[in-house]
Amino acid sequence: MRNKLDKRIKESIESLRQYKKNAPNYRIKTRIESLILIKGNEFKRLQDIANHLSIGLRSLKRWLKIYEENGLEYLLGVSNGGRRYCHVSPELHEALKEKTHNSEAPFMSYIEAVQWVKENYDQTIKYTTLRSYLVDNFKTKVKKPRKSHYKKDEEAIEAYTKDL
Repeated sequence: MRNKLDKRIKESIESLRQYKKNAPNYRIKTRIESLILIKGNEFKRLQDIANHLSIGLRSLKRWLKIYEENGLEYLLGVSNGGRRYCHVSPELHEALKEKTHNSEAPFMSYIEAVQWVKENYDQTIKYTTLRSYLVDNFKTKVKKPRKSHYKKDEEAIEAYTKDL
C-alpha cells in the first residue's frame, strides 16, 4: 500500500519542502507536510501519519483524493466558504442608520428591527443576519440596566443627588 501512495505523489520532497516554506498559513503547511511524510516513507500506515499531524484519517484521505484528482495547486487552494453577506439595499441601509441613531424612537430590540424591516420594506431578514449586520455596521448592542441591590434605600439616593 505504501508503494502505491508513494508513486502517486509526483513532486520531489525538496520541492514539497519549498512549498511548505512559502505556505501562507498552518492549514496549507499541514497538507504539504502530509505529502512529505507519505513520500518519505517514514510511516507504514495512513493512520500513523494522521496521528502524527493531529488530524483525522478521513481528512487525510480526502486531501489525497483531492491531490490525485486535481493536483497540488488545487490542494493548496484552501477555501472555507467565505462569509455570507446580507443583501441590504443602500436605501434600507440608510433607513436602518437613521432608525438606530434616532434618540426619540430607536429600536428597543433586534426582534423589533426585524419586524420593522418586514413592515416597512417587505423584506424578510433573519434575526441573526440582521443582528450581525447592525452590530457590524452601526456598532449596536443590547443595552440592559445594571442590577440594583434589593436593600437600596431610594430616599438616601434622592438626598444624595439633591446635595450635588
